[in-house]
Amino acid sequence: MAFAQIVGVTISGIVKNKMSLSGLSYVNVLAKTEKDSAFVAGTITKEEGRFSLTGIKPGNYQLEFSFSGFRKQTQPLFVGSLSEFLEIPPIELEKEADKETKIEEVILTSSKKNEISNQLDKKTYSVADNISQSGGSVLQSMQNLPGVTVQDGKVQLRGNDKVTVLIDGKQTALTGFGSQSGLDNIPASAIDKIEIINNPSSKYDANGNAGIINIIMKKNKQNGWNGKVGFTYGTGSYWVRKENLPTIRPQYTITPKINPSVSLNYRKEKVNIFLQVDNLYTETLNKNEFVTRTYDDGTIINSQLKRNRNTNYLTTKAGIDWNIDSQNTLTISGLYGSEKIIDRGDQPFFNRDLSQRLRLWQFLEDELKTTIMGTASYQHKFKDAGHLLNVGFNYTFHREDEKYFYDNYLPTSTGTDAFKLLSDEQVYDFNVDYVKPLKYGRIETGIKLRNRSIPTNMNFIPGANSVLDVNAGGWATYKELIPAVYGNYIFENEKWEAELGIRVEYVKIQYDVNPNHPTYKSDSYNYTQPFPNLRLAYKLNDHNKLSVFYNRRVDRPNEVDIRIFPKYDDAEIIKVGNPQLRPQFTNSVELGHKYNWDSGYLYSALYHRFANGTITRISSIVPESTLIYAVFQNAGKSYNSGLEMIWNQKISKAYSFNINGNIYRNQIDAFSVENLYPQSNIFSASQETAISGNLKLNNIFKVSKGFDAQLSAVYLAPDIIPQGKIGSRFSIDLGVKKSIQNGKGELFLNATDLLNTMVIKKKIKGNGFAYTSDDYYETQVVRLGYSYKF
Repeated sequence: MAFAQIVGVTISGIVKNKMSLSGLSYVNVLAKTEKDSAFVAGTITKEEGRFSLTGIKPGNYQLEFSFSGFRKQTQPLFVGSLSEFLEIPPIELEKEADKETKIEEVILTSSKKNEISNQLDKKTYSVADNISQSGGSVLQSMQNLPGVTVQDGKVQLRGNDKVTVLIDGKQTALTGFGSQSGLDNIPASAIDKIEIINNPSSKYDANGNAGIINIIMKKNKQNGWNGKVGFTYGTGSYWVRKENLPTIRPQYTITPKINPSVSLNYRKEKVNIFLQVDNLYTETLNKNEFVTRTYDDGTIINSQLKRNRNTNYLTTKAGIDWNIDSQNTLTISGLYGSEKIIDRGDQPFFNRDLSQRLRLWQFLEDELKTTIMGTASYQHKFKDAGHLLNVGFNYTFHREDEKYFYDNYLPTSTGTDAFKLLSDEQVYDFNVDYVKPLKYGRIETGIKLRNRSIPTNMNFIPGANSVLDVNAGGWATYKELIPAVYGNYIFENEKWEAELGIRVEYVKIQYDVNPNHPTYKSDSYNYTQPFPNLRLAYKLNDHNKLSVFYNRRVDRPNEVDIRIFPKYDDAEIIKVGNPQLRPQFTNSVELGHKYNWDSGYLYSALYHRFANGTITRISSIVPESTLIYAVFQNAGKSYNSGLEMIWNQKISKAYSFNINGNIYRNQIDAFSVENLYPQSNIFSASQETAISGNLKLNNIFKVSKGFDAQLSAVYLAPDIIPQGKIGSRFSIDLGVKKSIQNGKGELFLNATDLLNTMVIKKKIKGNGFAYTSDDYYETQVVRLGYSYKF
């Protein structure tokens, strides 16, 4: 894990004749260090007088321009770490009389990679380097990332789950267009690296107040035929951690995990063809939650929700890069994703002492998600290096086909219910991005347009003694239109860095509801809002830098958050969306410091976020019922403040480590809301505060040439959640890998949650009830894998 690094900067410009202002060809251009005039790089200008020097490390230099018949000219140059390309102002050479033209030899060299970058805005994580989590899903791979925690299948950054997840810099259906769906099934074998951006600039979409996680998929560009094949097998749930309540079907044990993958690439002259195919099949004890509910009248109900899950996730990405000429490139690609989920679950309900079974709810879920994407992108490179125009179009079709079948066993009756949900999502994205390098930074600007439509149909099929709310079915259609424009300016000199940007978005949301729905009606909203960002940094010296960040962002309710249909994946805790839900706006400030030395660095950040219209689920009961209804609401104001530190240290060639610590304070102000479903009821909550945090330690061992190992430990402190608290959690992961077959092959073996200690424990308090839950879901998995490059 390391901060984002710029390997080398490209310096470009144009040399002209001062008298005629025409470009001069074959001018010698040399870069020398300012301190001792040591040669760094050199080139000659092209026909139009343009030149480029590549691979220049950050530092201070002298540029020297010489051409026979003209006076030599030098110019100081500072190269920073924020921009990959710098464009210097035109150089004008004066002619000397009676000078003979002579072309001198110029030697080209390349600089070494900058080992530790001074950038603070982005942290980059290589999936291949995370040995202890290889062979699993993307969500599992994220558990060791600095500042990242995983809770209830969602990623949190610094204790906040309002995170936007991107694929290759774009919102896609694979992750719910910025939300976090599907992360637990996307194969990590398809991923190259993961970027964490805590303070995004205006070029990113404005949603995601906690930050952005950008998942970058694999894509090769080597000449000729090349590729990589891999295969991983694993098993989990080696023993039953807590026995089932009586009379239900067994928990999954010795669950298989199978992950084959293949990557192919062919590049010749102007064409590059690529293919990436990954399949992840898993059986897992996805849920094993033991709950005790206590009502104000003294009633106590004990229950268990056990869910055995079979999942098969296939992703296929293919495309072609066509380098039309040296300045124009066209890329056309397609992606197909198929996620098949089969859940077989049992949920028994017992009285206080487990002497009487009150109810048994058994279900089968059969869900198929299909994603088809087509992308066309065009890039024009202007004659000065790094001066770019990018135009892109993306079409997405995403189908969610879900069937549920329920058997409801009561003491005096038995019933069988079912429902079918079908959702066909279509999204059109168009964007234009422009980048212009400057001598001390760059300008970025662009526009984006999105048109999104999600028609959904829910068909309830009641059986005898049905418990389903059949009137709550029908149809609903979500429509989203978002045009946006942004501008971003980056400046850097020897002491100061600045980034100033603004994004303006117009958002129009329309949610049309079946007029026969008993509770909800059609609703809509729109707004035009600015989202500024600012970063100011001061370099104290070569080893220390201070930065200040400011960001304003938004979290718009996703279609699932406002979906009006009750969800029966828990028989007595019913989840429902809310079409009256509105966006959550957040302002963030951060003070960061980085101290680096030859063998490591220490990064510290103080941060504070203030959110208005906080989106959360509110659980409540209705009179004369023990059913709990969990409905999304805007809960008012919330705050998240903390301190994050990352210490990365290389001790020797054989051992290095990184420690990430994060301590924060979460607060949700007192609020009162009205839940409309299934009937109107008022929920009020007093102010909640908690101090929490997490600590992660990654130890990296290079035992011998080609043999590496990783030992990771994660501790998550108790924290507040909507209407309650979650207990502490702890786990240890271990992984080893060995390079074989002259570096072309690789074997790895890893194990997650070695001590089987990761149990999620919660305490929830609502009006008229309270409950505690302990979830002994599957966390311990051992995997063995092999890959071969050719």
